[in-house]
Amino acid sequence: MSADHSDTFRHRDPSQGVPDDSAPPLAWLPIPPEEIDGLPDGLSYAFWDGGPDFPTDPARCAFYCVPYMKGLEVSVRPLREMTGLQVIQTLTAGMDDIRPALGGVPSGVRLCNARGVHDASTAELALTLILSSLRGIPDFVRGQDAGEWRSGFRPALADKSVLIVGYGSIGRAIEDRLVPFECERVMRVARSPRTTERGPVHPIDSLPQLLPDADVVVLVTPLTEATRGLAGADFLARMRDGALLVNVSRGPVVDTEALLAEVGTGRLLAALDVTDPEPLPAGHPLWHAPGVLVTPHVGGPSSAFLPRAKRLLRDQLTRFASGESLRHVVDTTG
Repeated sequence: MSADHSDTFRHRDPSQGVPDDSAPPLAWLPIPPEEIDGLPDGLSYAFWDGGPDFPTDPARCAFYCVPYMKGLEVSVRPLREMTGLQVIQTLTAGMDDIRPALGGVPSGVRLCNARGVHDASTAELALTLILSSLRGIPDFVRGQDAGEWRSGFRPALADKSVLIVGYGSIGRAIEDRLVPFECERVMRVARSPRTTERGPVHPIDSLPQLLPDADVVVLVTPLTEATRGLAGADFLARMRDGALLVNVSRGPVVDTEALLAEVGTGRLLAALDVTDPEPLPAGHPLWHAPGVLVTPHVGGPSSAFLPRAKRLLRDQLTRFASGESLRHVVDTTG
C-alpha cells in the first residue's frame, strides 16, 4: 500500500481541472494507516483526524472515513471540496452526525455506518447502567464520598422483564449479556417484525401493549424523524410504576421535559448515557433529578472501539479496492 502523510495538500493544476485519473484511489482515514494491518494494495492513504490542515487536496479523496466524535462542524468541513468522493464511512452506528451535510455531496456516494463496531462497548454500558441503577450504586458512591455506611435492600435484575426498543446488532448484544442474569423475560421491538432464535421481534406499534409489562426499558434506536421524541409523555405514562428507562441511543429519542415530570414524582427511574441537550449544561435539572443516573455519552469510546474500527476499515477498504459490494450501506446520495 502507499501512504500520503504530507502536512499540506498538493494543489491541482487549474488547467487540468480534475485530479489525475491514473493515480490510485485515495482514502482519508482518522487512524494512521500504518497502524491498520492488512490494508489492501491498489489504494493510497492519508491520515486526517479533524486537524486544521488537510493532508491532501480533498478533491482527490474517493473514500472518506469521518473522524470519530469530532462533531459535525469538523466532519463536514472537507465535504464540499471532495468532488471525486465515492464512499463516506462513519465510525458511529447512528448517521445523524453526517446526514445534515449530504446536500452538497456528489450523487452516487455511498454512505456506510459502523454497524458492529460499538456492539460490545455499548452493550456493556447498557448493562452497567441497568445494574448500577437497580442496585443503587450512585447512592453508595455518594455514601463513600461522605464516609457513610448506606446499607439497604435493593432490587435485582434477576426476575425482571426487560424491553429492548431498537433490536439491531447492539440490541442483540445487550440481550446476549442479559442471559446470565436470570431475567424473567426479554421483549424485543424493531421497526419491522420478525422471528429470531430467541423469540419474536415486535413492530414498534406494539409498544403501547408491551411497555406496561417491562421493569426495564432500554432504548437503542437510531435517531430518525420517526424516533425523535419516541419516549414522550404517553410512552412514559405507559411504563409501570418503578420501572427503569435506559437510553444508550440518542438524547432526542427521549422527551426531556416529560421524563423530568415522571422522575420528579419518583414514579420512574432513568439511566442516561445520552441527553437532550447534549452536552448537558451545568445547572440542568437532569443532573440532580431523583433516581436519574447520567453518564457523558461514553457508550462507544472504550478500549473495545479501536480494534473493531480497524477491522471494519480493513474489510471495507479491501472490498472497495476490489470492486466488491460494501457492507453497511445505509444510503446513496442522489
